[in-house]
Amino acid sequence: MSPKPFPPPVDHRLERLLWRRGRLSALPRGEAGGKNEYDLLVIGGGSGGLACAKEAAQFGRKVAVLDYVEPSPQGTAWGLGGTCVNVGCIPKKLMHQAALLGSALKDAQHYGWNISQPVHHTWSVMAQGVQNYVKSLNWGHRVQLQEKKVKYFNIKGSFSDPHTVRGVTKAGKEIVVTADNIVIATGGRPKYPTQVSALEYGITSDDIFWLKKSPGKTLVVGASYVSLECAGFLTGIGLDTTVMMRSVPLRGFDQQMASLVTEHMESYGTKFLKRCFPTKVEKLESNRLQVTWKNAGLDTEETDSFNTVMWAVGRAPDTKTLNLEAVGVKTNSETGKIIVDAHEATSVPHIYAVGDITEGRPELTPTAIAAGKLLAQRLFGQSSELMDYDNVPTTVFTPLEYGCVGLSEEAAVQLGVRVAPVERIFTAVSDKIFGPQNTVFTVRELVSRSAQNFSSVAAGHNGNCCLLGLKSLIGCDSFRVAAVSASYIV
Repeated sequence: MSPKPFPPPVDHRLERLLWRRGRLSALPRGEAGGKNEYDLLVIGGGSGGLACAKEAAQFGRKVAVLDYVEPSPQGTAWGLGGTCVNVGCIPKKLMHQAALLGSALKDAQHYGWNISQPVHHTWSVMAQGVQNYVKSLNWGHRVQLQEKKVKYFNIKGSFSDPHTVRGVTKAGKEIVVTADNIVIATGGRPKYPTQVSALEYGITSDDIFWLKKSPGKTLVVGASYVSLECAGFLTGIGLDTTVMMRSVPLRGFDQQMASLVTEHMESYGTKFLKRCFPTKVEKLESNRLQVTWKNAGLDTEETDSFNTVMWAVGRAPDTKTLNLEAVGVKTNSETGKIIVDAHEATSVPHIYAVGDITEGRPELTPTAIAAGKLLAQRLFGQSSELMDYDNVPTTVFTPLEYGCVGLSEEAAVQLGVRVAPVERIFTAVSDKIFGPQNTVFTVRELVSRSAQNFSSVAAGHNGNCCLLGLKSLIGCDSFRVAAVSASYIV
């Protein structure tokens, strides 16, 4: 995976000079001739946008947040907080934990616990607890904005000029907001396949966490981390779950590690339809969904019925209704993402973007939060610190949890790096005593040819080699240390 060329920087030399001299107020306040209502308007109430707004408010600036959640095709909507809080990290991790608890209950009998088998799970109890917790976070964000005197508008907005955003409330009232600086942080939404009746008959990660009833027998289409995480916890709570993937799992991640993840999932009951893609979805009289798919490996057509079909085929930036073209904000024509420079600045000097909608940035909550805070500090706190996007760690919460930082082996090879993998396999102590209740795990390291080309991501060198990447598969307790795989430049 070769790195994408960085977009050309936007010239902000005048603004930076004025920031350093503490004369930001000397900048023109836009087309309204000094009458803009806010110093900063943030469009999007997710992790990055809220972090930016709250940080800016601490500098005594007048700040507003504009946020609106368009209901999914299935009608699911949620409150303030963005993807991570409502339909991402938070509910996903809680349901992942529910699955781990189920696995622990099955293993507990080997440690002397008398637990009647089989263990049954009640979806509605789990879902209610998760949803109540998420709603408490929604309320918490509202309270924090109020405490910091940040104005909150629950409307969908679009640009009418470079300093003005218009929107309409649910009651039909038009709201016009003007600001000296505008930050776009609207995040992304799930994609739907176009070759089948996906919108009509399927759900996505926008819906799965807000279901009141169990999804039952579920087909998850896609091989992304969203797909595997959801399939993992659905299997873990006892549901018949199948993953359909057209090509490789966890594209962009180290493929040896990805294979270990899927092998572990298969050993725990998740079914995989490999090199397959759906061609038709029909609703039966029983209300089940009959899915027909092409098996490219066998060149056959196959079919089965499911209670739920979940699409997990990627995400797209949520920017279509912003009217970016009218104000000159440039986007990548292929991905739809906003092109920004190292200062998070777009092609329009006072319009910025952070988070999942930005081209070439990691789609990660902690990254968006850090970028949003640093942007506010540069705008209003006379800081010059930029966000460092190199070697950002990430975790995939599949049943066998996968964490990584740096380059995958495939990406290193594409960059011309010669790697010599060294693998060390470890088995959990509990497995050695009571049999293979769980699997072994793996850690994988990559190193660069020179520090000039790549940044070190961990302390330590091996001869003339510099550590370039680290991948690990870790179990759910302190005894589960993974296998270790190290790759060094020779």
